[in-house]
Amino acid sequence: MPRTARDVVFVDGVRTPFGKAGPHGLYAETRADDMVVSVIRELLRRNPALPPERIGEVAIAATTQTGDQGLTIGRSTAVLAGLPKSVPGYAIDRMCAGAMTAVTTAAGSIALGATDTAIAGGVEHMGHHPMGSGVDPNPRFISERLVDPSALVMGSTAENLHDRFPAITRERADAYALASQRKVAAAYAAGRIQPDLVPVAIRSAEKGWGLATTDEPPRPDTTLAALAGLKTPFRPHGRVTAGNSAGLNDGATGCVIAAADVAAELGLDARMRLVDFSFAGVDPEVMGIGPVPATEAVLARNDLTMDDIGLIEINEAFAVQVLAFLDHFKIADDDPRVNPWGGAIALGHPLASSGVRLMIQLAREFAVQPPGGHSARYGLTTMCVGLGMGGTVLWENLNA
Repeated sequence: MPRTARDVVFVDGVRTPFGKAGPHGLYAETRADDMVVSVIRELLRRNPALPPERIGEVAIAATTQTGDQGLTIGRSTAVLAGLPKSVPGYAIDRMCAGAMTAVTTAAGSIALGATDTAIAGGVEHMGHHPMGSGVDPNPRFISERLVDPSALVMGSTAENLHDRFPAITRERADAYALASQRKVAAAYAAGRIQPDLVPVAIRSAEKGWGLATTDEPPRPDTTLAALAGLKTPFRPHGRVTAGNSAGLNDGATGCVIAAADVAAELGLDARMRLVDFSFAGVDPEVMGIGPVPATEAVLARNDLTMDDIGLIEINEAFAVQVLAFLDHFKIADDDPRVNPWGGAIALGHPLASSGVRLMIQLAREFAVQPPGGHSARYGLTTMCVGLGMGGTVLWENLNA
């Protein structure tokens, strides 16, 4: 029988502090699935009005679905977190947009009425599972020239984007990266980011037990001179460096989404409404341009322009990718709507988890009244995705 789609709202989101991948990082001896368990338990603790048995799905993304990120991680972490065995779960993969896709997929089930609420998020332990580990790309990609060889190396795709848009110089990318570091430092100083971080117990065979409470990657003392001195690992005399790119990181994110009427019934705080979303494909060798067509599609379907968007949370995989997006939509590099509290260049980008970090940050920004008391009505979370894709979600501020 015909059904009417229900509105889906973002109730709450949390994340672990992000760590640096590698043997000396925060989470070197912490399991990926345990990080997700910490997130799920914190969501339940913060939202006591949500009966665990009313959770319809646990959707968790991971780009490398093996080891401590395998075993259908949405279901396994639901069990490990102590949710009722009646709560199902699944794993999902759309590379960097994994958590974003977990949200939109679960939201589709809610809108249809198949479920009422869901926990959606993502995890990436790049210290345990380096990017591309265990992958065996089909030789046809190259032999049949289906993609340029550089398409399989994300840093090379960023160099390709610099080639396509020569106005985006290394100096401009470095300046954007420095601004991201400064904005994160200011946000931390103002206590903007900390409320959505869940402390995680960490263990080191050498140092014993500890507690991760803050992000490890930010470098608030970064300078333009230091950025200018960094090597370009993907091309001699290139423009992409470790300073104007997101790092290799470990971390997990999660959020509660629900049907608007169910959130009202349970007394859950609806912070923003999912209006629309789009995923788009582009040439894999310039995957960083992916947010552009994804955003164009969302704006067109909703009869909006970029002037109607009050906040933009765009994942900073590479500075050039953000700058290409801004140039396309004629947005200034320092537009206050864009990543006002900084982004992945400073905070880190644990691949499949990052989409929900954008949503967490946007929801928190929505709730902060700017001078004059006029909140943004609409906001975007958008990101580029490996193998030539982009994803964008349009949100309406329910506090406006």
